[in-house]
Amino acid sequence: MGCVHGKCCGRNPSSSNRDIRDFRDSGPCSSNGVHVLGNYRHILTERSLELAPVPSHNFQLEYSSLTQRGYYPDQPDKENQDSFCIKTQVQGNPNLHFFGVYDGHGHFGTKCSHFVKNRLIEILSEDSALSEDPVKAYNSAILATNSELHNCEIDDSMSGTTAITVFVRGDTLFVANVGDSRAVIAVKSGNRVVAEDLSHDQTPFRKDECERVKLCGARVLNISQLEGDTDPEIQNWGDDDSSCFDPPRLWMPNGLYPGTAFTRSVGDSTAEKIGVIAAPEVSVVQLTPNHLFFVIASDGVFEFLSSQTVVNMVLRFTDPRDACAAIAGESYRLWLEHENRTDDITIIIVHIKGLSNTTGKGSANLSGGSGMYRSVRSNFSDYHSCQLNFQTERSHAFVVSSSTHSSVLS
Repeated sequence: MGCVHGKCCGRNPSSSNRDIRDFRDSGPCSSNGVHVLGNYRHILTERSLELAPVPSHNFQLEYSSLTQRGYYPDQPDKENQDSFCIKTQVQGNPNLHFFGVYDGHGHFGTKCSHFVKNRLIEILSEDSALSEDPVKAYNSAILATNSELHNCEIDDSMSGTTAITVFVRGDTLFVANVGDSRAVIAVKSGNRVVAEDLSHDQTPFRKDECERVKLCGARVLNISQLEGDTDPEIQNWGDDDSSCFDPPRLWMPNGLYPGTAFTRSVGDSTAEKIGVIAAPEVSVVQLTPNHLFFVIASDGVFEFLSSQTVVNMVLRFTDPRDACAAIAGESYRLWLEHENRTDDITIIIVHIKGLSNTTGKGSANLSGGSGMYRSVRSNFSDYHSCQLNFQTERSHAFVVSSSTHSSVLS
């Protein structure tokens, strides 16, 4: 969910069957030109199934991806502002692999998304310390990318992008999140497969993020409150935006902009003045044989599908290409059921194949992680957005084991 000028402020459940019919007949196509709705099971069969071996731990990653322009009846020429990046054998190392999804927003959102897609992996690849301290490298690279975006020819004053990325180092995942796209991992637990979020959406629904941006001067109001229809002092939006038709947004103290529904992004230099920052939250997961696959997707998927629903859908297919197509199709169906438009959709599905107990190391090494937490805090505190109130800032790093989440806050 992006800025107020780039996304709908509320749901429009009045989309008719004709809207959906027209979309199926002549609506947008996937990146290879095949319609998403209808018979979606094999729309990616012309693409080869891609593999990335991890020789250090004798397993491999089997993956596929899909990016799909949204359906915008009032803007038929609107570009797909989503993008993604997959780079295997980072720095020439067969045990290092990178996957990222970027959801642009604002008038120049496409340019912002593609700039970050290209530049972030370049900076990471050039960092000699990447394999030793990925958390520190992530913080440095994302903040450097944000600074370069501010200083390039792209006008990011009211435009930017989210960034959700997964860096695979042997049998360990490092997940860096900026914004409200999401990464999810599927974990076998007895006879069930459970979805565990590897990232936490950074929106005003989160009390910690809401309070942080308020300290930086942001007014946090939904549209109804902004227009005076409801009491701005009653801010009981709950903690889940999946069913909120009028989400809380960020506004300048004396202005009706930028209206962002996220609290972190890359770009958005105007929103930076009220606390929208590019500092990532980084999580670490030590893979075990119980980890089956992970999914990285823009909020075009997660707007109406829960993490568990997405995992359940992936489980129905042996081929990640078919799973990408099915999730895209269901996402579009739900968008058109609730509105007369859809968002752009991007999804990467990565199956973890052949990881055995002899190579896995069990739960995450917390003692090794403590140094990483110090790196996150150091980079976070050096970030100069909202300097007057930044001493109250809390940086976040959390380690995810096969079934347990542990938060470490400064």
